[in-house]
Amino acid sequence: MTGSAAAPGAVTGPVLIVGAGLLGTSIGLALSAAGVAVLLRDRNPEHLRTASGLGAGVPDPGEVSPQLVVVAVPPEHVGRTVASVLAEFEDAFVTDVGSVKTEPLVHLTSGVERYVGSHPMAGSERSGPLAASAALFDGRPWAITPHDSSAPEAVEVVVALARSCGATAILTTPTEHDRAVATISHVPYVVAVLMAGQLADAPSDHLALAGQGVRDVTRVAASDPQLWAQILRLNSGAVLAPLIALQADLEALVAAIGGGEGAKLLDVLSRGVRGTHAIPGKHGGPGRPIRSVFVSVPDHPGELARLFADAGDSGVNIEDVHIDHDPGRPMGLVELVVAEERAEQLLGSLESRGWVTHR
Repeated sequence: MTGSAAAPGAVTGPVLIVGAGLLGTSIGLALSAAGVAVLLRDRNPEHLRTASGLGAGVPDPGEVSPQLVVVAVPPEHVGRTVASVLAEFEDAFVTDVGSVKTEPLVHLTSGVERYVGSHPMAGSERSGPLAASAALFDGRPWAITPHDSSAPEAVEVVVALARSCGATAILTTPTEHDRAVATISHVPYVVAVLMAGQLADAPSDHLALAGQGVRDVTRVAASDPQLWAQILRLNSGAVLAPLIALQADLEALVAAIGGGEGAKLLDVLSRGVRGTHAIPGKHGGPGRPIRSVFVSVPDHPGELARLFADAGDSGVNIEDVHIDHDPGRPMGLVELVVAEERAEQLLGSLESRGWVTHR
């Protein structure tokens, strides 16, 4: 992925969104908040009513020519739907927000210069319009994947769509996109599923010991399996290579543990540390050393707000927050992630205000 930004365009509307699920409704909410007229289509009348009721747009009356059509349907239907709307609206630009960018191209025969694929790198393990949010894309990368025949005007409008939704547009090719998401999204989902599957039949007394770590590792495994089955099938060519590499790493790890080979085991584990450091930090910048500060918080109304207020008064910026609940006590353990060099300042400030911290 190139990471380059495209020239600014404009989304003047109206915008037709085909598919009023999580992404389609969230895009509609964001555009509507920006003052863009949004039309909605969905085969599911309940989704259409819900999205419209939330303020994501109005049902398409079939009488308006859109400037831009956003296809937000399940992955296996993206290509055919893009081809259909290109034929229906001969003057409109068209994009989709599917997770795979090479497969839809095989369905296109005419109007291809008006089509530019895209993929917002945002979502949720929840689905449907009720899970939507106008802020879903704020500060998130949004891949823009023009193909060889895409018109520059089409690229500009799709970049403007991403920016209008609060995202950062990143230009790449369909092939590079699919290789990238295989590594950073699709294979991690598979790993989460396999780990969560190990818990399905675990003894309940073992599961009672579960902490935040296992929840972090398995969270995305709760996503819609039918949706992910489509994504993995459509992107199988890109997914198999990192999956096979992961298989080799797992075999090496098993051999190192089983053979008591401490040096090899340490090498595998250390490579994981290097990988976490390679992940970009906030705003796409380089990763920076961080440290977690743990605070015991009574499970009472207002306590969490008080903690955040006191943390704010410390002058230390909170990079991330995690909450774990004590199953045996009315307490929660809040993890505040901060820059490593500011951790002691936050600890001292919170302790001076009576908070019980854990170093």
